[in-house]
Amino acid sequence: MQNTIRTAIHFTGVGLHHGRSARMSIHPAMANHGIWFRRTDVAGNGMIAARHDSVETSPLCTLLINEAGVSVSTVEHVMAALTGCGINNAIVEIDGPEVPILDGSASDFVRAILKAGIARQDAPVHALEVLRRVHVSDGAASATLTPAPELEIDFSIDFTDRAIGQQHKVLRLSNGTFVRELCDSRTFCRQSDVDAMHAAGKALGGSLANAVVVDGDRVVNPEGFRHTDEAVRHKMLDALGDLSLAGAPILGRYTGIRAGHAMTNKLLHALFADPLAYRVRTLTAAECGILPGAGLEKDVFTHL
Repeated sequence: MQNTIRTAIHFTGVGLHHGRSARMSIHPAMANHGIWFRRTDVAGNGMIAARHDSVETSPLCTLLINEAGVSVSTVEHVMAALTGCGINNAIVEIDGPEVPILDGSASDFVRAILKAGIARQDAPVHALEVLRRVHVSDGAASATLTPAPELEIDFSIDFTDRAIGQQHKVLRLSNGTFVRELCDSRTFCRQSDVDAMHAAGKALGGSLANAVVVDGDRVVNPEGFRHTDEAVRHKMLDALGDLSLAGAPILGRYTGIRAGHAMTNKLLHALFADPLAYRVRTLTAAECGILPGAGLEKDVFTHL
């Protein structure tokens, strides 16, 4: 069955790119509502659907915008947390244009969701089953969806900085894998990129408290990486957040090679443009057991 959170949860922090402080809360929503953002600081239409067709191209994050021009950016981490915890319906209220970055991962969102509790709802889950290969590419970067019985993510990255280098990881996202394996992996960037972004007036809220910075073969953060392959794990986290904008759980294998937010969104557009590439299927109780977030208990994941 579908899920929402049991009680509202609240966050305060700074936006990574705008550098503005923001207060955000996640509230329960009725069955079949889906995930919506609500800008509480704007008059009129402040509701923004968390859907792939609400995405406006942005090079550094996922930005959603409604028909009135009201937007909210950097939604990928909270969307990954909601999906990874099995939340189908919620309203995310925020008093500014960007989701707070917190520690640069999704762990604070996950911890709060599990502490609040997950409420079962009286409505079945409808999933998107991938029926045939869908592929998009741009130079050396590509993203692909192929049929699979559950959501799998296969990701490869290749950076000249030796601190990251080539990394590859494959995970099935069932039975709490996101919470155990991915949610604490932080956003990362190169020192040269930080310098360029600051010179251009971007990444104004970035710091070593919310991002991992590498410089050649050196990790600038004193604590180093949380995982030896934290970089590719974070790319998988981002991919889950961006795939969640399909509006329903995906049954299929996502393969990303140097893919970013725009590439994954382009892939979803290609999927929905081909009516023979997918079908919407109502899941049985047993099938719901392989979805991200199934069987989560807040006291199991004490490492959070």
